[in-house]
Amino acid sequence: MGDLARIFKAYDVRGVVPDELDEETAWAVGAAFVEVTGAGSVVVTHDMRASSAPLAAAFASGAVSRGADVVDTGLGSTDMLYYASGSLGMAGVMFTASHNPARYNGMKMCRAGAVPIGGETGLTEIRDRAAELLASGGESGEGGAGGGTVSRRDLLQGYADHLRTLVDLSGARPLKVVVDAGNGMAGHTVPVVFEGLPVELTALYFELDGDFPNHEANPIEPENLRDLQKAVLDVGADIGLAFDGDADRCWVVDERGESVSPSTITALVAARELAKQPGATIIHNLITSRGVPEIVAEHGGVPVRTRVGHSFIKAEMARSGAVFGGEHSAHYYFKDFWFADTGMLAALHVLAALGEQDRPLSEILAGYARYAASGEINSTVADQHAATARVRQVFEGRDGVTFDDLDGLTVSGPGWWFNLRPSNTEPLLRLNAEAADEIQMAAIRDEVLAVVRS
Repeated sequence: MGDLARIFKAYDVRGVVPDELDEETAWAVGAAFVEVTGAGSVVVTHDMRASSAPLAAAFASGAVSRGADVVDTGLGSTDMLYYASGSLGMAGVMFTASHNPARYNGMKMCRAGAVPIGGETGLTEIRDRAAELLASGGESGEGGAGGGTVSRRDLLQGYADHLRTLVDLSGARPLKVVVDAGNGMAGHTVPVVFEGLPVELTALYFELDGDFPNHEANPIEPENLRDLQKAVLDVGADIGLAFDGDADRCWVVDERGESVSPSTITALVAARELAKQPGATIIHNLITSRGVPEIVAEHGGVPVRTRVGHSFIKAEMARSGAVFGGEHSAHYYFKDFWFADTGMLAALHVLAALGEQDRPLSEILAGYARYAASGEINSTVADQHAATARVRQVFEGRDGVTFDDLDGLTVSGPGWWFNLRPSNTEPLLRLNAEAADEIQMAAIRDEVLAVVRS
């Protein structure tokens, strides 16, 4: 058992198995989860990693020892866990390390109705109680009421049916679609969700394999899209979709094999949701393109800017009643999906938008992409605070420049902006820059990187 402070992050648990996260730790977290949340029932789902099923079983045992009933859904995606939590009205936990390498695993937890649990909403208390249980021998600790049960239930079909009620593709033209599952959970969910849709599917890496033998299941990295881009061109597809390991994020490639910014997808889906619910609120994080709030306002919606991270976005969506939210990392959140994130539902929206007309995807999306963006660029630095302070000093005093400290440092100037955020888990600074054109964006990007890496 490792140091729990190392594996409990801002809004999930993630660590190396078994050095930092083992079955004893999972048992203690399961017991602590029930004690802290008071959950009488818990739904448990896991991904395809070799360590996931044993860790999930240990968590369930801990939860049962505290009197909770556990519903084990077996293999599933993270958004399937949210569906289970929402539809069953139960607290839940997903065992996954998302796109991390095979040696990692983790937990994403929520209360009933898919309400997120983060550092400020119970995760810290769960960590501390789990540490006490581990120190005291676990089962000898207080609160061991026992008496809970474990039952098994297959929710995949229900999850697929629910998603198809939220987006109507019945009138869509036939589409040729390539999906790269990255050997992750989309290989389990896509065949069922797409069944009966007007889709000719070309499947890449649908075999479930937590060792990720073909490429990392992280579509935000351009090299992990290469096979999808090639396949789209080879088969003459209308669109390509890439999912991450736990299939809660979805990345889009157009018919030319070009990667599409998640900000563009956020703007497209926002416009579709506003057509159904005029005047509604749309959430976007501070790294999303400035084109998103512009387009939301132009379609009569109310844009609201938030910090990066699903717990912040879900909380703001619940507070404001927002119908939709999007992040630069290809996380998409829907009010009619319990305010939770689901890349699969976003993918269905894009397929519906494409299938409703004869134009290619690149033409449809052209009106939603307004600025040149750098994408996220990581720099390894010994002192994140000092590097950020150097950048602030360089830009202070320039005409028309403003600063914003909502999440890291955001600096805005005439026709451009950039955000510099520290990683919560690594000695990294993450840069995102955007400007009116590629030349201006590259100039700002390179100037900031030079200061950060000096």
